[in-house]
Amino acid sequence: MSTKKSLFDKRKLRNRISIKKNIGNKLRLSVFRSNKHIYCQIIDDIKQITLCSSSTLDPEVKKDLNGSGTIEAAEKVGKDIAAKAKKIGFEKVVFDRGGYLYHGRVKSLAEGARSIGLKF
Repeated sequence: MSTKKSLFDKRKLRNRISIKKNIGNKLRLSVFRSNKHIYCQIIDDIKQITLCSSSTLDPEVKKDLNGSGTIEAAEKVGKDIAAKAKKIGFEKVVFDRGGYLYHGRVKSLAEGARSIGLKF
């Protein structure tokens, strides 16, 4: 019988295989979600470096939040990462949700990033 962790790992692996097939020379927007916070970073897999990151722990994001584990906080993190990406000079990324389902905070982060102009 499968446990929740192994089901998560299966979804994560299936998602990463799909991303690697379609990534080309685009960057990857990776999301990590914990119970209290949400983190995201834009990664260049060819050079193996992180170009920029954002989370609910960043001071500019944290100052206007009521709680860090909310949908509104995730949307604000998405807007922040998109603004940082535009400042660096790129607009197209591939969204890597990991093993998380695309709803709730993960979906809110994606919609926040799209609202600023990040394309995926």
